[in-house]
Amino acid sequence: MTVTAAHLSKLLQGEIEGNPEAQVERPGKIEDAGPGEITFLANLKYESFAYTTEASVILVSKDFEPKKPIKATLIRVDDVYASVAFLLDEFGGKVEAQGEVSSSSFVHESAKIGDKVSMGHFAVVEEGAEVGEGTIIFPQVFIGKNAKIGKNVILYPGVKIQHDCVVGDNCILHSNAVIGSDGFGFAPQADGTYRKIAQTGNVILEENVEVGANTTIDRATMGSTVIKAGAKLDNLIMVAHNAEIGKNTVVAAQAGFAGSSKIGNNCMIGGQAGFVGHIQIADGVKVQAQSGINKTIKEEGSAWYGSPALPYNDYLRSYAAFRRLPDMMKKMKQLERELKALKGE
Repeated sequence: MTVTAAHLSKLLQGEIEGNPEAQVERPGKIEDAGPGEITFLANLKYESFAYTTEASVILVSKDFEPKKPIKATLIRVDDVYASVAFLLDEFGGKVEAQGEVSSSSFVHESAKIGDKVSMGHFAVVEEGAEVGEGTIIFPQVFIGKNAKIGKNVILYPGVKIQHDCVVGDNCILHSNAVIGSDGFGFAPQADGTYRKIAQTGNVILEENVEVGANTTIDRATMGSTVIKAGAKLDNLIMVAHNAEIGKNTVVAAQAGFAGSSKIGNNCMIGGQAGFVGHIQIADGVKVQAQSGINKTIKEEGSAWYGSPALPYNDYLRSYAAFRRLPDMMKKMKQLERELKALKGE
């Protein structure tokens, strides 16, 4: 697809600076984009590339003030990231259902399959399961007994949705995500062994949830493990039984949530952060990467850092002191030597 800068500016409701007839064929990174490519500048750490890039068009915010001349055509927009997301869809980022079902897939006779559902090779839909209209099921996906999949869902290769689990409309599950594996429940016995506790609940993903590759969400012991509407989970995340992730909360890779932890709405969780079980996190809380949350957080919109986590600014002050400890120890030893010398005199 080849379009002009003027056409893109109109689509994005932006303001154009430079040549409106500049031709764009594809997107590219600002560091190495070439002629015919459109790139973007949203983080000013990359501003230097705006002056050297060979890209034909750059998306920038309306308040961006260049420090040097820029030879590319600029399109000024209110929200750079939102505009980039829109353009990537326009340049072929969308996955669309073709309504084709592979002859090597298996659908149980009692399963209900909506209109325009696509199903790849060796996909399996078990007894009593339901799949909504327009859903795309890639090869080797497994949908268990009585599971319910909404409309316009995308299930990438290798996704496993176990029995009785629910996936809402417009969800996206990336390769090898597992929804509804058993919760980690074992009862210690007198002889030192462990007896497995039956996990009788399910997992519910509400609408517009995205789950990254190799993320696992365990079914509840009783009731439901719930990922609420609009939540976005990165790759390699572990959500344990009966946990709850709030609406529009975003979680980076390798984070872990122990059983019955409750995370509020619109939270931002950094990579490798960990949450102990049976705690509650208020709405809007921000947790820095690799932090360990070991208690309930009641203050909405607060920021936390460290393990065990402290309020963000407290952690920074503590770390500033901590990194000076080696020098402080040297000075203390020197003072001890001087004090001993004085006492000797």
